[in-house]
Amino acid sequence: MSPHTRRRALLFTLLSCTLSVALGAVGLTLYHRQVIAPQQRLGLVDLAEVYRLKEAEFTQRLTQARGEEDRQAALLGAQRFASRLPQALNELPQHCSCLVLLRQGVVGSPHSLDLTPLLQQLLESP
Repeated sequence: MSPHTRRRALLFTLLSCTLSVALGAVGLTLYHRQVIAPQQRLGLVDLAEVYRLKEAEFTQRLTQARGEEDRQAALLGAQRFASRLPQALNELPQHCSCLVLLRQGVVGSPHSLDLTPLLQQLLESP
């Protein structure tokens, strides 16, 4: 085998190895971003805060009620909140593609996402 042919074979081998390593790295990166990372994300909800805000809103509406109609409207709002809350909690994982936990049960995680504002937004929509 001539030195020129050996050099070409070595160059071809190096190029093949480099291309294999690059394709492997791209594949692993895509796998991590598409499969592993979404499973590690956590959505946190501060349910106590949501309750406190709704309770304050309900109390304010009751104390400012001018008549029976206003009181009934406040009670209807509280009933709507109570019936909408479980449904909104069930919708949260679909919005973030993550596992949703109560904030009180998690000390801290770098992969967490605060979903409390989203829950409040879902509760406001009909």
